Amino acid sequence: MIQLIKNILGLGPKVSYAELLANGGIIIDVRTKEEYQGGHVRGSINIPLNQLSASIKKLKNKDQAIITCCASGMRSANAKSILKGEGFTNVHNGGSWYSLRKFEK
Repeated sequence: MIQLIKNILGLGPKVSYAELLANGGIIIDVRTKEEYQGGHVRGSINIPLNQLSASIKKLKNKDQAIITCCASGMRSANAKSILKGEGFTNVHNGGSWYSLRKFEK
């Protein structure tokens, strides 16, 4: 039970985002189009949080590593929950898009 709570809060085992991306993972930025245009991780995909459920069909492989990001980590946490609820198995909250810039393609 404690491990489940840790995983929900993002306190589970550390994940190497570089490794996930090197093995075919993607970054989904869930900020608005305007926010994304103001700066983003090169190679990321912009799907605003309010459009994520309607855009799920664009994501074909439910086992592909997905790293969600936004401005602070709040919306990306919601995005992770939505994706997990839709059956995606390898979803990680990357937090702020700015902190993920070091993984640009």
